[in-house]
Amino acid sequence: MRRMSLTSELVALCHREETDPGPDRSWTQLTDEDFRALALRLSGEAGETPLWVFAYGSLVWKPAFESVERRRATAFGWHRSFCLDMVRWRGSVEQPGLMMALERGGRCNGVIYRLPEGEKPLQVERLLRREIDDRESIGLVRWLPVHTAQGTVRALGFWVGVTGEGTSLKQPLEKVARVLARACGHVGSGAEYLYNTISHLEEFGIRDRNLWRLQKLVANEIKSIHGRALDVGLLSGP
Repeated sequence: MRRMSLTSELVALCHREETDPGPDRSWTQLTDEDFRALALRLSGEAGETPLWVFAYGSLVWKPAFESVERRRATAFGWHRSFCLDMVRWRGSVEQPGLMMALERGGRCNGVIYRLPEGEKPLQVERLLRREIDDRESIGLVRWLPVHTAQGTVRALGFWVGVTGEGTSLKQPLEKVARVLARACGHVGSGAEYLYNTISHLEEFGIRDRNLWRLQKLVANEIKSIHGRALDVGLLSGP
């Protein structure tokens, strides 16, 4: 594997302790009953066929649900995009961050996971609680046709086709890099999110050209921000 410019040492420089500000009260929070009802509906829509989940970002390396099979898969007509504005999780009000969603156009290579047959509603609810927390986001949970070596299957995708408030679409990678190199929230930094995603996609033999370019830009940004600290580290080394 070609070596990444964005290293774990550079990622570590982006970490700082941040307090969880809690959910944004301008959005309608989902209740326990809402989560259960949505999980049952989606499980029912899968019918008697296996229920697959399409992972293209953090679900690849932190799925938060159980699976019994995984395959490489491609969603045509969509591509990864750092277009979700974040003031929580991996960003803050003082330094907003960006997270990935699927934006229209192109193709996205990812991984699909098959849920256990007897636990579909339970596993789907766990997945929903990880991915969304407000009613306004329900429409961004969609079924996608994805292509695998074994044929085409329908898989559940999250944050698909985002628009409107809370999004910044079609941003140049240079601008995204400036954000990811600086943003950090209570679960970690934007640089860490990018690093983990690329590293784990590589394990499946997946190399996203835009992400690979982005990690180099982020690495350069971190070096420009923390240049003195890096110099001191080099001078104090063996």
